[in-house]
Amino acid sequence: MQLIRDNLAINFMALRKPAVIFSATLILIALASFITRGLNFGIDFTGGYLIEVGYEEAVELNEVRDLLAKNGISDAIVQHFGAQKDVLVRLVPKGEMTEGAKNAAIVSDEILTILKQGNKEVSMRRVEFVGPQVGGELKNMGGLAMLLALFCIMIYIMIRFEWKFSVGAVIALAHDVIITIGVFSVVQVNFDLTVLAAILAVIGYSLNDTVVVYDRIRENFHRMRKEGATEIVNVSINQTLSRTLMTSFTTLLVLGSLFSLGGEVIHSFALALLVGIIIGTYSSIFVASPLVLALGLSREDMLAVKKEGAAVDQTP
Repeated sequence: MQLIRDNLAINFMALRKPAVIFSATLILIALASFITRGLNFGIDFTGGYLIEVGYEEAVELNEVRDLLAKNGISDAIVQHFGAQKDVLVRLVPKGEMTEGAKNAAIVSDEILTILKQGNKEVSMRRVEFVGPQVGGELKNMGGLAMLLALFCIMIYIMIRFEWKFSVGAVIALAHDVIITIGVFSVVQVNFDLTVLAAILAVIGYSLNDTVVVYDRIRENFHRMRKEGATEIVNVSINQTLSRTLMTSFTTLLVLGSLFSLGGEVIHSFALALLVGIIIGTYSSIFVASPLVLALGLSREDMLAVKKEGAAVDQTP
């Protein structure tokens, strides 16, 4: 049974103005939250202690958090690490902890002593320290990685299609990244290296959707000689809609399971992918394609591009 008909004729371009208002509103909320609240950076970026302990039997995370809070450590990030018996405690250095690696043994002993107050057998597995300078470098390099990815994508699309497609694709990807990061700023979920990796994955996923639509637009400019640019873009989106929605739906099923059942270790990672793929699917339809029209895409632009794989018939 086919869920989406092949002969759809939805006028997506008629929704350009509402889409612009919707996207602009989301971006403004994201930027306002980022400026006023910032991101809740994890220890990967801020620096801090990572302490792994092991229990003889499964332990509830709330019990561990309560023990730490009663002893003045209320801002610790506590997660299961693999099994329910393994617990990961992340601490941001402050006060006496600021001397870093020199105090790692003292801090780990203090945490272990506190956790033993719960009358359960617990042992120290490992303790690591990430300095603030290293965390700052990771933050800067992560931002540079996203900018470099967007730049390389712009060059690729410019070579693969035409410069108007290139600008449209990069603006749409920037739209996806800003809104995804904005969600993390609004809800103050922990932002660490796994989230950064998820955002880079979202860039790739969203680009793939956009390229599929762009490729169909290019093909239809050669096939549909009488229609205008707006009609061709509409037809192209409708023709690729089934593929776009089914791919996103099946991906979201997996991510929904990871988000709800995967535990706190991958909670932020799954959330970034969930938000990114939803926004990326929306932007490939309502942002990337309308942008090329706004940039003045015309039949002359497409006819100037030689169709890939087209062989010249030399037969007399």
